[in-house]
Amino acid sequence: MEQIALNWGVEPDIYSVSDLTQGMRAVLTDHFTDIRVAGEISGTKLPASGHYYFTLKDEIAQIRCVCYKMTARYLKFKPQDGIAVLVRGRIDVYDARGEVQLIVDAIEPQGHGALQLAFEQLKRKLAMEGLFDAARKRTLPAMPERIGIVTSPTGAVIRDILQILERRFPGRHVRIYPALVQGEGSIEQVTAGIEYFSESGWAEVVIVARGGGSLEDLWTFNEERVARAIAASTVPVISAVGHETDFTIADFVADLRAPTASAAAELVICTRQSLEDRVTAGEIKLRQGMRLSLALLARRFHGLAVDQARLHRAIGKQMQRVDELDYWLREKWRGVIDGRRRGLDAVAARLGQRDVRLRFARVRARLEACEASATQSMKLRLSKAGGEWGPLEAHLRQLSPLKILDRGYAIVEREGKIVKSPEDAPVGSEIRVRLAEGGLAATVSSAHS
Repeated sequence: MEQIALNWGVEPDIYSVSDLTQGMRAVLTDHFTDIRVAGEISGTKLPASGHYYFTLKDEIAQIRCVCYKMTARYLKFKPQDGIAVLVRGRIDVYDARGEVQLIVDAIEPQGHGALQLAFEQLKRKLAMEGLFDAARKRTLPAMPERIGIVTSPTGAVIRDILQILERRFPGRHVRIYPALVQGEGSIEQVTAGIEYFSESGWAEVVIVARGGGSLEDLWTFNEERVARAIAASTVPVISAVGHETDFTIADFVADLRAPTASAAAELVICTRQSLEDRVTAGEIKLRQGMRLSLALLARRFHGLAVDQARLHRAIGKQMQRVDELDYWLREKWRGVIDGRRRGLDAVAARLGQRDVRLRFARVRARLEACEASATQSMKLRLSKAGGEWGPLEAHLRQLSPLKILDRGYAIVEREGKIVKSPEDAPVGSEIRVRLAEGGLAATVSSAHS
C-alpha cells in the first residue's frame, strides 16, 4: 500500500550546535554583561596558563567561573576554597562543552576585607619560603659611617630621622633615596631605592621609613615586590613603617623592625655619650683586671722565691748531673765508634781475600783455553770438510759440460740463448762464441743447413 505524506503546517527551525550556543551567548551577554554574584569559592585550580578556574556555589546551585591571567594579576587576593566572595563579571558560553560560565573581572571577600586577606595570604606564602626566618637576618653594624634612607623627601619622617641622627652622633654620612610611600608608582620607587643601596654598596645599613596610616595607606609595604627586594638586599635593612601597633610584610622580612621612624634612628646608632660611657667603663674594667693580674703574678713570684744557698746547691746538683751524663755519653759513643771500626777492618780483610785481579786472571786463562780449543776444533772441521769436498769437486768437473771445451769445442750464444741451428742465428746477427778460455764476438755472414 502506498503511504501518503502528510503536511502538518510550517516546518520547525533546525539549529546546529554552534548556532545554538551562539544564540545562547547573544541572549546571555545582552542581559548579564556586568553583574555581581555572591557565593562560596570551591574547586579552585591554577594550571600553567595562569588562569584561575573555580566554582561559585550556594546551598542550592553552582556556576563555573574563570578569571583570566591578565585580570588575576590585579586582584588584591587570590581565589581560595571556602571563602565567601562577591564576584563581578559577565556571563558567557564555553562552546567546547556548551556550558554557561562566569567571566570574573573582580573579587571581593564578604565578611573579610580584601586587603587583610591578601596580607594573610602573602604572609603565609613568604613564611613558607623562609623569608621570615631569624637565621637569615643579619646583625646591624655597631657604628655605621654611611646610612641610606628610602622614604619621602618631604614630611615629618625624614626630619625626625635626621634630627635624631645629628643629636645622637653627629658626622654620620646620610644619603636619601626619594620615593613615594603611597599611591600609584610607590611600589616601583621603594623597590628601586632598596635595590640602589643594595647594588651600589655605598650604605652600611638602610632604613625604609614611612609615617602612620590606614591599611590602605601602608599597603605599598605589604606588596610582594617590596618584600622580595628587602630579602634580596646585600645591606642590612631596618623597617620603620607606621606606628608601633602597625605591622607590614616589610617588618617581617627586614633584618630589624623599628616601631617608628624615630626609633629606627635611635636603633641604627648609639649616642656619642653612651659610646664614651662604654669606653670609660671598659677602661675601668681594664685597670681592675691589670691590678688583679699584677697581684696574682706578685703572689706567684713570692711563692717561688728561695734563698741563695739553696739555689746554689740546686744548681750544683744539676751541673754534677750534667757532667755524669756527659761522661756516660762519651763512653757510649766511644764504644759505638770502636765497634764500627772493627767491623770496617773485617770487611776490608774480606775484600783483600777476594782480590778482583786474581779473579780476572783466572777468567782470562779460561778464556784463552776456550779460544785455543775452539780454534783447534775449527781447523779439524775445516780439514775434514776439505777432504770430503775434493772428490766431489773432481767428479763435478768431470761431469761439467765446460770440460768439453778443453777438447776444442765451443758454445755459440745469441742474445743469451744457445744457438742450435742456423735458424737461431740468421745472417747479419751478432753472436758470441764461448771457448775453453775466453770468448769471441762475431757476425754471421752466411748460413748452411
